[in-house]
Amino acid sequence: METTEDTRLNSEITEKVVQIFSHFMERVAKYEEQVVAGNRFLDTFRQALDFIRRSSIDNTSQLFENVIKANNTDRMQSYIKAGYTHASDRAENLNKLHKSHIQLLDIANKENNIIKELESLVEDLNLAIESANETLPQDLTPDLDDIFNEEQKVSFVPEKSKVIDYATMVALVYSMVKKDYLMQEKIVSSLNLKTSSGELETYCLMWSLRPFVNDEIMQKAWRLIP
Repeated sequence: METTEDTRLNSEITEKVVQIFSHFMERVAKYEEQVVAGNRFLDTFRQALDFIRRSSIDNTSQLFENVIKANNTDRMQSYIKAGYTHASDRAENLNKLHKSHIQLLDIANKENNIIKELESLVEDLNLAIESANETLPQDLTPDLDDIFNEEQKVSFVPEKSKVIDYATMVALVYSMVKKDYLMQEKIVSSLNLKTSSGELETYCLMWSLRPFVNDEIMQKAWRLIP
């Protein structure tokens, strides 16, 4: 039977867990901001690289020959020598390519720092629950092996205890965000001038779809914030 002291301790531990959860979700929100920014920079990288590598116009057609003959100026000759692109346009897109890549590397670094902060908060939650196991009766405390099992089904969100609800949600969200980050880190590290248009299209799609993130679980997590 739960005593008054048990109730007080249970309340204190629950408050601690909720506080950790709130800090955890604050960092998740910062991560989400980086994801949105990274998606924009990746698309800029793709567009710039596609422009630089785009095919030259068909210079064997009769129409092309007629245009050249009618406009055989120094500017036209410079345009032809530049591969049928304006030098300023090529320079502008090379600059976009370089800047977007630098920005993506910065995004990956910021996300890595956030992941480390999330790991620290998971450990704080772990310690709080271990403290609960030491101070509360066994039937009032959650099973750590059940909560911090990343391979459990994402639909498992117990309702019988606030501590279990918050701890389970932290474990699920952390697992999804960590996998999402690892995917993005691999994308950024693989980008270079030789990356094919098909690869870039796939990278943009994967970054946008975020296959490791379950939207339903994320929505439940945001609703749990007090």
